[in-house]
Amino acid sequence: MNFELFIAKKIASGGLTGKRLAGPVIKVATLGIVLGVVVMILSLAVGFGFKGEIRKKISGFASHIQVVSYDYNYSPETNPITANATLEEQINEVDGVSYIQRFATKPGIIKANEAIQGIVLKGVGQEYNWDFIQSILVDGRLPSFSDTLRLGEILISEEIAKLLALQVGDKMRMYFMDDRPLLRRFTIAGIYNSHFPEYDKLYAFVDIKHIQKLNGWNEEQVSGYEIGVNDFSQMHLVNDEIFYLTSATVEENGTMLRTRTIEQLQPQIFGWLDILDTNVYVILILIILVASFNMISGLLILILERTNMIGIFKAIGANDWSLRKVFVYLSSFIIGRGMIWGNVIGLSLCLIQKYTQLIKLDPSNYYLSTVPIHIDIVQMIALNLCVLIVTMSMMLGPSYLVSRILPVKAIRFN
Repeated sequence: MNFELFIAKKIASGGLTGKRLAGPVIKVATLGIVLGVVVMILSLAVGFGFKGEIRKKISGFASHIQVVSYDYNYSPETNPITANATLEEQINEVDGVSYIQRFATKPGIIKANEAIQGIVLKGVGQEYNWDFIQSILVDGRLPSFSDTLRLGEILISEEIAKLLALQVGDKMRMYFMDDRPLLRRFTIAGIYNSHFPEYDKLYAFVDIKHIQKLNGWNEEQVSGYEIGVNDFSQMHLVNDEIFYLTSATVEENGTMLRTRTIEQLQPQIFGWLDILDTNVYVILILIILVASFNMISGLLILILERTNMIGIFKAIGANDWSLRKVFVYLSSFIIGRGMIWGNVIGLSLCLIQKYTQLIKLDPSNYYLSTVPIHIDIVQMIALNLCVLIVTMSMMLGPSYLVSRILPVKAIRFN
């Protein structure tokens, strides 16, 4: 029988009498671990959930990677490239690519009900991935496309619709400034709301044929390609592969291609998200330290309470390391029980929020209507291992107090 484990179990269950402090101390220490683990799980799930949702919104409008003309023109008034079926097929075969789609943009001005608003008209084709836009559609439907005709349907944001007092089915006029002013009329097919003002005030979606006609391009000329990836963490690796493909492509008129990631297009937003990551890690470190010091204080109280017992065991031959192991085992019981309950409560709260969206947010401040939750099993396992290793390591120091207790004084200790 393991002597140290047996004694630790007896102390934890109250089988060895002392000054009746063991029970409350163990409960308080366990509660500290439970609360710490719950807060850490919520911080991790909400922090990375928020980052994932914001990243999803940005990527939904511009995809993860773009292939455009090598002119470093970040204006919506782009120089065209020629669609290349061979290049499209090569990009589609790159490991990690989920889709590739053509797009074209044109800035213009909407005039409706005596109000005007500048926007960027984004032209897309039948192959466009509407998954994200469909998820944020609040009224109407997606625009219809035809292989031969330029249907005059447009998708605008709810923010623009409110500014201009427009609704689904209304007709609107758009003006484009070129060598001479151009006028186009559109019918509103649907209205979306991403709760992301930077994009909602900017983009409206139409058939790509309208942009090609406005720019005087032929059917094979586009602003570029948008490419989606299956895993955002692999975006840079996929971008490197696509870069090698596009760098070897030179069009007949001498136009060269380049790639740019969504992080390069929106460095300020992704820089802000990186700061949020730092905040999450700081919170996790602080909570682990607080939980560890809570355990240290609890363990010291337990050792002092058992001074008489320690002295007796030393008198009958128990060595210092054996008695230290008793309290290390006792700490592991407290930490293990606290971590189990902390995980149960923390993950339960996350799942409740994830599937019921109980807690709401103000979209004007947070870009989201509910608290986002992202549960990553690998992250949760790593978090639990980190908590266990750090807290157990910090228990070795206080257990050294056992070796400072002398049997002669300890047996008379009251």
